[in-house]
Amino acid sequence: QVQLVESGGGLVQSGGSLRLSCLASGFTLDRFSIGWFRQAPGKERERISCISSSDGSTYYADLAKGRFTISRDNAKSTVYLQMNSLKPEDTAVYYCAAEDSSFICAYNSAWPSWGYWGQGTQVTVSS
Repeated sequence: QVQLVESGGGLVQSGGSLRLSCLASGFTLDRFSIGWFRQAPGKERERISCISSSDGSTYYADLAKGRFTISRDNAKSTVYLQMNSLKPEDTAVYYCAAEDSSFICAYNSAWPSWGYWGQGTQVTVSS
């Protein structure tokens, strides 16, 4: 069955960097679009970045542009989210999600449209 496991979260100072990993199993990675989401306490889950299954196109929310980079290593069945210049407002639980759709990234579909989720990894940025 489809499984996603996030790792790489932790505590970092403002301005620091983290690289999150999403290890996928149970499916061929490049046949699914993968999204990174985050959810802070009391806030709705929001999409941060997405990589499309069709052609590997990448998409970023405005808050991530210029700071975060999504990439995919099919041989390792892993999608990464490199996060630089972190800010205290980036503190949240970060999730990866997968969906068998080549259009879900381009449509900027919100979290209910995604069918498969990891358990999340906590990112805390101190000021």
